[in-house]
Amino acid sequence: MPDTPRPPSSPLLLALRQGTHACHKTLETRLPFFSDAFDLHAYRRLVAAYHGFHAPLEARLSDYQDDDRHKAPTLRRDLQALGLTVAQIDALPLCRDLPIITDHAHALGVMYVLEGSTLGGQVLKRAMAQRLGIDADSGGGFLDVYGSATASRWRSFLQRLEQAPTSPAAVADSVACAVATFECFAQWLDTCQVLLPSDERSHISV
Repeated sequence: MPDTPRPPSSPLLLALRQGTHACHKTLETRLPFFSDAFDLHAYRRLVAAYHGFHAPLEARLSDYQDDDRHKAPTLRRDLQALGLTVAQIDALPLCRDLPIITDHAHALGVMYVLEGSTLGGQVLKRAMAQRLGIDADSGGGFLDVYGSATASRWRSFLQRLEQAPTSPAAVADSVACAVATFECFAQWLDTCQVLLPSDERSHISV
């Protein structure tokens, strides 16, 4: 029998991919994971910055996303494994310049960015284990937050995109919120001084 053809991607998924391509690549090239100077101290600072973005953003998503998709609890455990106390974690700064989420279209745009990052985390998981000796129990849980369920979780999210309204207004709102998520995240990481300078970008894609 011939192979069953794959169903076409949803219009929303295609719009999200196209609409976020530029800002995604810009941020990706400034992440320091593959910099020669990236060490355990820099990794700990980066995880703290990730926590400062995910924790408040996921609080805004609470009405639209199941708690088991939240990454902040894993980031907290990673920070503890990296030597921070609970009090120190609670005192970490949190991002206040976040995307506005008032409906499902906005939420899907944000989730597209957050869920998509779990796919790149598989590459980073292997790299950080090799370079820094970090695994899920020693501060790298966030890099493999879904473990063996990563692919199935992504497929589940894609199904949600396929079931979402595809009116021009709804699609535009989702794309705008996804772009805002990338931009707010990049601005926050810059504020935390954990990104590579613009003239020292990584050439390795994740």
